[in-house]
Parts: sequence; C-alpha cells; structure tokens
Amino acid sequence: MELTIEHPRTDVILVKPQGRIDVETAPTLRDKLKELSQSTPTLIVVDMKGVEFIDSSGLAALVSGLKALREQGGSISLSRPHPQALTALRLTLLDRVFPIFSTVEDAIEQANPLLF
Repeated sequence: MELTIEHPRTDVILVKPQGRIDVETAPTLRDKLKELSQSTPTLIVVDMKGVEFIDSSGLAALVSGLKALREQGGSISLSRPHPQALTALRLTLLDRVFPIFSTVEDAIEQANPLLF
C-alpha cells in the first residue's frame, strides 16, 4: 500500500491509500492517521478510490485514526470506496460511524457543515 497526503485546505487533510489495506499494511495507515491527528486538522478525508481490498485490520486502522482525531476535536470521512470496501463497512456497521461520500469534493464540503 502506498499513501499520498494532500492538503486541499488548511483545515483538511486528504489521505489517498493505494492498494490493499490488510494485516500487513494496516499498521502503516493507522500510524499515519494518528500522526496526522496531531497536526490538529479539523477533517481528514480518506479517499478510498485506490483501495482494492480492505480487511478487518484495515477497518480497525480507520477506527483507531478516527478515535485519535476525535480526541483532537476533528473527524474522518471516507470517499469513493470500492464495492468490496463498502460491503465491509456495511457488514461491520461502520457505514454508520464514518460519513461516506461519492466524491472527495462532497466529503470536504459536506462532511461537517458546522466547520464551514
């Protein structure tokens, strides 16, 4: 898995993982999300377009990142998940925890309207 980090706005960090998020790569995502939460962004958007597979370790990494960011007063939204990732999120009811958007732009603009 590769991670690209972008800063589309001062209060938003865009994380773009590419590849599989599984038991081998999930710790990298978890650690990066925790690290980014310390920079006190208001919102991290994880663009999942490039994630072809996510397992329970990957889902746990997202939850861990969300917890770290919430402790700083922020939130995490997901955008453009592949069908497999969306199924995994739904089966674990994490689609009720993470706002999920069809575009990155929608995630940035609508994830937390109180911020804008």
